[in-house]
Amino acid sequence: MLESWRAMPGVERLPAGEGGPRAALTFDDGPDPDATPGVLDALDRAGLRATFFVVGEQLEQHWAIARNARSRGHQLALHGYAHPHHEQLSPAAARDEVARGVGAFEAAVGERPTLFRPPYGRFSEASYEACGKLGLTPVYWSAWGLDWEAIGPDRIADLACRDLAGGMILALHDSARYADRESPESTAAALPEIAARAAELGIAIGPLGKVAQTA
Repeated sequence: MLESWRAMPGVERLPAGEGGPRAALTFDDGPDPDATPGVLDALDRAGLRATFFVVGEQLEQHWAIARNARSRGHQLALHGYAHPHHEQLSPAAARDEVARGVGAFEAAVGERPTLFRPPYGRFSEASYEACGKLGLTPVYWSAWGLDWEAIGPDRIADLACRDLAGGMILALHDSARYADRESPESTAAALPEIAARAAELGIAIGPLGKVAQTA
């Protein structure tokens, strides 16, 4: 994966800024009526805000959940339309996957997305090129909780915080629709521990905000 990221660079860490160390909290694969509301409630209880990389086909059905997330102070970004492996698509289909996702996002949210994370963390040359033409900044991550697997909240928190430091971009999931696990409840249950460990280290956790590809 690192070789692919070097060939098609994107944001992997936050740039240094004023006001002390901060890390970004991100979620992929929603909006999901079975999971996203629980994650949103857990974030509220922990006093955290995050960036949600949403999937177009889920937005078309569950746009109200995405709008609710934004009304609670969270940032919305794009994860594509249907969550395929881009490198398995034809160039035309890969470009359409990005463009169709942008269209679904605009229709549901009322504005164009600016950040894009490819499913499984991998672009094809065609989808990467499409992001550039559509003004989307590619975003990867620098830490994850392995929460697409059926593991408990303590393990998710341990993995997520293993290298917790300023500049980290943490990738978690607010849906199990594109994963092997049956339920994403463990992710929501891990959030209080992640918040507590970050607070102990003096690291502020929040959404990505405005980031540049060169960050």
